[in-house]
Amino acid sequence: MMDWINDTLLAHSALQAVAVISLLSAVGLTLGRIRVWGVSLGVTFVFFMGILAGHLGLSVDADMLTYAESFGLVLFVYALGLQVGPGFFSSFRTGGLRLNMLGAGVVLLGTVMALAICRMTTVSLPDMAGILCGATTNTPALGAAQQALKQLGLDSSGAALGCAVTYPLGVVGVILALAVCRKLLARRPEAATSDSDEHNQTYIAAYQVQNPGIYGKNLKDVASHTMCRFVVSRLWRDGNVSIPTFDTELREGDRLLVITQERDASALAMLFGRQENTDWNKKDIDWDAIDSKMVSKRIIVTRHEINGKKLGSLRLRNAYGINITRIYRSGIQLLATPDLVLQVGDRLTVVGEAPAVHNVEKVLGNAVKSLKEPNLVSIFIGITLGLALGSIPIPVPGVELPVRLGLAGGPIVVGILIGTFGPRLHMITYTTHSANLMLRALGLAIYLACLGLDAGAHFFDTVFRPEGLLWIGIGFVLTFVPVVVMALLACRMWRMDFGAVSGMLCGSMANPMALNYANDITPGDAPSVSYATVYPFCMFLRVIVIQVLLMAFL
Repeated sequence: MMDWINDTLLAHSALQAVAVISLLSAVGLTLGRIRVWGVSLGVTFVFFMGILAGHLGLSVDADMLTYAESFGLVLFVYALGLQVGPGFFSSFRTGGLRLNMLGAGVVLLGTVMALAICRMTTVSLPDMAGILCGATTNTPALGAAQQALKQLGLDSSGAALGCAVTYPLGVVGVILALAVCRKLLARRPEAATSDSDEHNQTYIAAYQVQNPGIYGKNLKDVASHTMCRFVVSRLWRDGNVSIPTFDTELREGDRLLVITQERDASALAMLFGRQENTDWNKKDIDWDAIDSKMVSKRIIVTRHEINGKKLGSLRLRNAYGINITRIYRSGIQLLATPDLVLQVGDRLTVVGEAPAVHNVEKVLGNAVKSLKEPNLVSIFIGITLGLALGSIPIPVPGVELPVRLGLAGGPIVVGILIGTFGPRLHMITYTTHSANLMLRALGLAIYLACLGLDAGAHFFDTVFRPEGLLWIGIGFVLTFVPVVVMALLACRMWRMDFGAVSGMLCGSMANPMALNYANDITPGDAPSVSYATVYPFCMFLRVIVIQVLLMAFL
């Protein structure tokens, strides 16, 4: 029995490494579900299980540890890039640009503070890099910092220790900062509309045609007189309902059901004549019951031939007499404009007569079973390209050594690019949401288990020294101050909605636990929309900035 335990858990071998990492991941994930005051650490608890095991003397072969840690990090960041890619560049439009600039302010303010504190104290810059990563709960940035330190020939264990020591307060600190900001801003009335609500959020409204200037004109001519983008889903005339086309002429008294963006609703009311008061955005509307002849069905794009084509090039409205009103992609509603590039996995809301909708279903595919088979070829090709990109030296003015994106930066950049532009090159990059979560969770669990084992041997010695207490205090300052400062600037100077600002802060700090708190204290989905808007850019920015910080000032 003892020989079996020794061979499986203690004696260094490939079998022992896999068994130890798997056991630590299983126990950490189980304990991570426990909530304390509504907050749980989730997969991050694997990190602390690794620290405990390392402190107790458990270890694995150094080469196996390095391989597993690197592979887990690459798998995690590539899957993350693949997921956020479709919405990465579009997040910079309209209100999303302001949110991303504020998120970048949080990142840069924390980095400048870390550098200043490093100069004023005895904490070394490698240790400070780890403290900053823990304070911002950003494990990809820690991976990038470790890669940069190894490139410089320096020990990276201090960075891992700094992250481990400051991570718990990094999680809680954002929640405390949001609570303080909410108290400070409690007397300020909420803005009616947040900038983040404008980002990719469709809005349904009904109008009556009462503008004499558009009587007798077709929809194509009417659309050319406004900058607003809209889709007319249904037209009621003389008690009958129909699917309008670009050639449909408008008459006085026509009722139109229009899908647009909320910010454009009032402008369209001036264009058409009058907006009706009915709320068409409630989730419990039975669209099939609105009219007897028309049905509304959500169809999934599964045919590979459709991947990368523009919606207008399919000419579905003219060929089948149907209308596509909304498109769901990665949990975001998109307006069905003709120039929208379709991707495998898009969910299209199609309105029309039942036989026509059935024919469109054949064109688009709607074979849900085919989506359950992930395209592993694109995943492995993407990882290979990411590693190649990460190894390319990039000269930075003022930095002696060139910067490399490394294992953390290269794969996430390629993942974002493939997720964004892959469909235009007819690459099948779609993975189901559950499959993407599986890849990310698997990679992150492996990485955190190895990271904890590596840091665990000296963790408690560091925490219970005066130096450890200093690290914890610095980490809390780096968490709390940037969040409060940027929240006050956004809400008081730019008069932004607190719900949108809180989501932006959680996204810039990569803190989903704090997002749960923001959703609990704020009505509506503004925090979640803002979080999704800034998370990709801020994650990418932290990975790059931490490397530049080490390369430039070491």
